Amino acid sequence: MDLIIGAGISGISYANFTKNDFLLIEKENEAGGYCRTIKRNGYVWDYSGHFFHFQHPDIEEYVCRNISPSSLLKVEKHTQIYYKGDYIDFPFQKNIHQLDKEELIDCLYDLFSVNQGSIRSFKEMVYANYGKSIAEKFLIPYNEKLYACDLDRLDMNAMGRFFPKANKEDIISNFRSQDNSSYNSSFTYPKGGAVEYVQSLLKNVDSTKVCLNEELLEINIEEKVATTNKRKIKYDRLISTQPLPSLLEQCRLGYESNTFSCNKVLVFNLGFDSKGDDQRNSWVYVPEKDYIFYRLGYYDNILGTDKMSLYVEIGFPEDEVLCKEGLYLDCVMNDLKKMGVVTTQKLVDYETVLMKPAYVHISKESQEAISRYKSILKEKDIYSIGRYGSWTYCSIEDNILEAKEVALGI
Repeated sequence: MDLIIGAGISGISYANFTKNDFLLIEKENEAGGYCRTIKRNGYVWDYSGHFFHFQHPDIEEYVCRNISPSSLLKVEKHTQIYYKGDYIDFPFQKNIHQLDKEELIDCLYDLFSVNQGSIRSFKEMVYANYGKSIAEKFLIPYNEKLYACDLDRLDMNAMGRFFPKANKEDIISNFRSQDNSSYNSSFTYPKGGAVEYVQSLLKNVDSTKVCLNEELLEINIEEKVATTNKRKIKYDRLISTQPLPSLLEQCRLGYESNTFSCNKVLVFNLGFDSKGDDQRNSWVYVPEKDYIFYRLGYYDNILGTDKMSLYVEIGFPEDEVLCKEGLYLDCVMNDLKKMGVVTTQKLVDYETVLMKPAYVHISKESQEAISRYKSILKEKDIYSIGRYGSWTYCSIEDNILEAKEVALGI
């Protein structure tokens, strides 16, 4: 019997694809992990912006099979950067021609004066590829706000294919022939929020094998017995989708505490009484440190609703002690007004979500440790999968593909 830990997208996907008998346990009172949705007072808010950027039509068809086509939206993404009181198109490095003349000259001069020496970190990669001006105007400050750490801690390929790369030719050609396409130029989104994906996948699973409010406490890897807050479970294989450090602790496998680090993100979902002026952007990046948040998104623009509905994300170091929620809300509202996002609109309702972990810090040391521990665990028929189980940066579709591969391989 396969014991699956965690009823997020990865755990539910594994349950969909496995041919083995299984039991799926989830510590929360509902399935979905971070792909849960709050619906209240006419607003639809995910725990944060969760938009499925499908690259594989067969996976999209499978995930959406139990969702009415009339409730699925195909959204063409439009994103911008709020920079020095104005908006420029994303990605920054391909749209420097939208800056004023002096800043454009700085960016071009530095772009053609880069020193391609030895590159060891994410920060060094940014400087080496784009030069000082592009790096320090957007790429460094934005990612420092996002990851809440010194970017020298991150591996040069920490963001993989998700980092919008552009060479000099791309940047220059974009001056005349604009092409801001990326891996996620469009996305699918259900009118009822990301939880509809979860519910669609759950419809393929025997509900009697899904146990909510059951938390894993300890694993005896030799006896293959998992202890939860309710019972002891004998398993043949264990598939964990929880954060890898938590799994190692439950297995009593020691590790260096600084090997696996991450940030945490405080999300404010905000509902207003009327529409805002920005009726085009899906989300907006905010690199300047005068503003508390690094990104804000418009649910109302994505869903086509008539009242402004936002998600706002603030990054913190994982161990930082947070202040009272109201203090952050005041800062968020003041900054939204300073940007002109909120003018005459009145806040009607809001909800906060704390995501910890949120973005993991990928380093050479963490990658080596992940490979080593996954090998040790596999010898004991334990498989750690998913974004946090693999301690990586990936898309939700990547999680589904990984779960399918593991399910069909054991």
